[in-house]
Amino acid sequence: MKLITFSTENTPRTGVLTADGTQIVDLHAADPTLPADMLSFLQMGDSAMDAARKLAEHPPAGTTIPFDESLLRAPIDNPQKIIAIGRNYAAHALEQGIKPPDHPVMFAKYPSAIIGPNDTIEWSAALTQQVDAEAELAVVIGKRARNVSQADALEYVAGYTVCNDVSARDLQFSDKQYTRAKSLDTFCPLGPWIVSRDEITDPQNLMVRGWWNDSLMQEANTGEMSFGVAFLIEFISRAFTLLPGDIISTGTPHGVGVFRDPPVFLKNGDTVTIEVEGVGRLVNRCRVY
Repeated sequence: MKLITFSTENTPRTGVLTADGTQIVDLHAADPTLPADMLSFLQMGDSAMDAARKLAEHPPAGTTIPFDESLLRAPIDNPQKIIAIGRNYAAHALEQGIKPPDHPVMFAKYPSAIIGPNDTIEWSAALTQQVDAEAELAVVIGKRARNVSQADALEYVAGYTVCNDVSARDLQFSDKQYTRAKSLDTFCPLGPWIVSRDEITDPQNLMVRGWWNDSLMQEANTGEMSFGVAFLIEFISRAFTLLPGDIISTGTPHGVGVFRDPPVFLKNGDTVTIEVEGVGRLVNRCRVY
């Protein structure tokens, strides 16, 4: 099941894609007990997911919109928190000239950085001139999780989406920490939808790829993660409570621009495409002002 935030005019709505992929069911129109925004929908838990699944199979008349006539938004734009994981692929750590960490390295991205599919990544040349992209599988939490065991961790997942962990490398290295460099406005593209966890048999067996224009920059399997999704949920939930809608961006493979020889950075007019097997493809264009 693919959960979507969409609009046909200016008001975002929560929807579900029909099995043939041609129509979006407006969930609130189809069932007024279902919220019109994704965070509230996820907060309803399994009952909302079950209802959406049924509506995708049998949408009431007059509640569908042709997929190609809608504007896709970020599937969720107001999570309480976005937790990102650094150096979670050994090859990415090694391309930096450092050894892989012995425990997950966490940092935060601010929700105000979120944009959706086909939105523009933009930045001021006066602020940063070394903007990089990072292809990542993102986990969307479906229910409150505190001190969750690794064995039970995936039961707390609502689904998966695609994240581009855009990074201003000059700010990252001058600040000597990640927050500002990775939380500039527009620096967290998400989408194109949330794929429910039942459609992803094994989150540790998905190909992750990233293209800049026509050049394949990153390619790896999530099985190469140092710390898998279930481990991350256990580790994070020992430190603080995960809530419905929270996002865990699970780290990026090797091949990012900054560690190439010579380094490569995004420029005005570039297009970044991030793809996670079984989840979807996220495309964003860059603008420098």
